[in-house]
Amino acid sequence: MRSAIITLLLFAGLGASAQHLLRFRVSSLPDYAPKDSIFLAGSFNGWRPGEESARVRSYVTDDEVQLRLPAGTYEYKVTRGSWATVESGPGGGDVPNRTLTVTKDSIVYLDVAGFKDHFPAKPKVSTAGPGVRIVDTAFYMPQLGRNRRIWVYLPPGYEASRHSYPVLYMHDGQNLFDDSSGFSGEWGVDEALDTLAGKWGGAIVVGIDHGGPTRINEYSPYDMERFGKGEGAAYVDFLVQTLKPWVDARYRTSRRPSETFTAGSSMGGLISMYALLRYPGVFGGAGVFSPAFWVAPDIQKDVLRQGSRVRGKIYFYAGARESDSMVPDMLRIFRLLHQLTRAPMETVIRAEGQHREADWRREFPLFYQWLMKRPPVRPMPKF
Repeated sequence: MRSAIITLLLFAGLGASAQHLLRFRVSSLPDYAPKDSIFLAGSFNGWRPGEESARVRSYVTDDEVQLRLPAGTYEYKVTRGSWATVESGPGGGDVPNRTLTVTKDSIVYLDVAGFKDHFPAKPKVSTAGPGVRIVDTAFYMPQLGRNRRIWVYLPPGYEASRHSYPVLYMHDGQNLFDDSSGFSGEWGVDEALDTLAGKWGGAIVVGIDHGGPTRINEYSPYDMERFGKGEGAAYVDFLVQTLKPWVDARYRTSRRPSETFTAGSSMGGLISMYALLRYPGVFGGAGVFSPAFWVAPDIQKDVLRQGSRVRGKIYFYAGARESDSMVPDMLRIFRLLHQLTRAPMETVIRAEGQHREADWRREFPLFYQWLMKRPPVRPMPKF
């Protein structure tokens, strides 16, 4: 076994937040592990598996760099620079995300049992329901000069009816319908909507895969000192100017803003909020789950500039066991909007909620039911 030290520097959220010093030390690795760099990827850095600031250049040195992180609970994994080389169990099986609760300066010891690429790949079984289809594996995004896989979910009875349906555009499409494509579990969107369709009505869901290493850039509307150029405006333009017309031409969609929505989590929550601000006449609602507002403090400026134009429904969700800045950042945006618009808003804070797919999966059906209520309500939560 070899030992090394991993370190990482993290940044605060929208507001001032105390930083704690942590030292990540790898106490054990499998003997077969090659002597290349290892990395941390987690909720604190957008799950970037090869980020330089989370890199340890050698297993065998005792170099130490410091990690500073606001108090809160985070999830992460060890990789060797990509998801193909993510850590595994001793026999190559998947391991759950590591959980780190930061309350003070600490040393964190990591025992790594294996790496995925050392074992023969075992194909995952698809969990996508019959209403889910991949409509294009390389849909062209002219605003970004890239291609992307697109998923579409059709509600029960779609083929036999002539009804036009509401449409929900969702980000991180890999994680919506199918466990075999999801990084850390799936939302079960298709199962949830199959169950809810009878009482709450069906909807078409369009899932857009994230761009892997370009995910943070595409989902951030603003340039970032740490992560580089923000491409969120171009990404949202793609949704509205290219993808939506294509979907409307091929499926029986309601074209009304009151039945056109967007939703996502983390960076996907940020870009959903921005889409509503940029195109208030197109999107009539947004699901803003655990929004990564810490990456983009300039969202406050856009809320102040554009918030009075927003008429669509907004469902804010966060878990109290995410980072210390998550709930305050989200409430700051909520309160600004509440002063500027009469748009119906719901704000949900779960005491045990963490920054992970399992929590967003549990919340999604409640979001959908609220979204489909007629008439909508606009309570002012008491915090």
